[in-house]
Amino acid sequence: MTAPAPSGKTQVKLGLIQTHASPDPAENLARQLALIEKAADAGAQIVCTQELFRSPYFCQSEDHAFFGLAEEIPGGPSTQALMALAKKRGIVLVGSLFEKRSAGLYHNTAVIIDADGSLLGIYRKMHIPDDPLFYEKFYFTPGDTGFRAWQTRYGRIGVLVCWDQWYPEGARLTALQGAQILFYPTAIGWHPSEKAEHGVNQHGAWETIQRSHAVANGCYVAAINRVGHEILPSVGGAGIEFWGQSFVAGTSGQLLAKASADKEEVLIVEIDLAKVDETRTHWPFFRDRRIDAYGDLTRRFID
Repeated sequence: MTAPAPSGKTQVKLGLIQTHASPDPAENLARQLALIEKAADAGAQIVCTQELFRSPYFCQSEDHAFFGLAEEIPGGPSTQALMALAKKRGIVLVGSLFEKRSAGLYHNTAVIIDADGSLLGIYRKMHIPDDPLFYEKFYFTPGDTGFRAWQTRYGRIGVLVCWDQWYPEGARLTALQGAQILFYPTAIGWHPSEKAEHGVNQHGAWETIQRSHAVANGCYVAAINRVGHEILPSVGGAGIEFWGQSFVAGTSGQLLAKASADKEEVLIVEIDLAKVDETRTHWPFFRDRRIDAYGDLTRRFID
């Protein structure tokens, strides 16, 4: 379940692609591919995009026109391009896409591609938010893949998406399948009018909850956010100021590396997968779980 990287090496380099988005999907795909190449040039072996990298964050409004951004998986241009690049560079890729599954059925989906260019599988976002300027329930059907982990050439990884990051259950169920690294492609930011009063606490909560997943599960966590202030012409208003600050947390929740709040960056972080076994042995949370006492977790509320 937790096989090391090839040749017995346990050191693996992660590449986090933090960038902005233009209104042109083809331009966004080309820029993403170029940044992935840059990450590979820097030695990255597992590379992850931000959430919905092919477009601005369109969920700021409920607009049927934006369904035109969705594409099929694996037949769409983004998956095909990512598969080709993974094979060319011998890297594992996680890409976050707007999936058209069928007429009237759409998902917020991550593709997991191994270093030989094969599509290992997909993860469909399980938790779908509905908040001001984050109207995702209009676009995305809740995921039906469940929480999963995949054995890649460079380690066993799990993938969840943005709003999933607030739920310890998703992280736990993924880690219980042997995931050594949890990737969270993300699009989160401030409402400009709230930033002065709530901004520090909002960002702090986001970072803290994900670092806690690393602590509770003895694994690495990589959160990949977008940057830029996006105002959709069809919506107007103040838009969303995406806060960037992509990061990697170690197996005890410590911050290993963190990107800026406002710049495009390719964050390269070397990790040691041997630390997962070491941490889980010294802090044996999996051993001491009282699985006989957790049945009420399947209830909506306990009266």
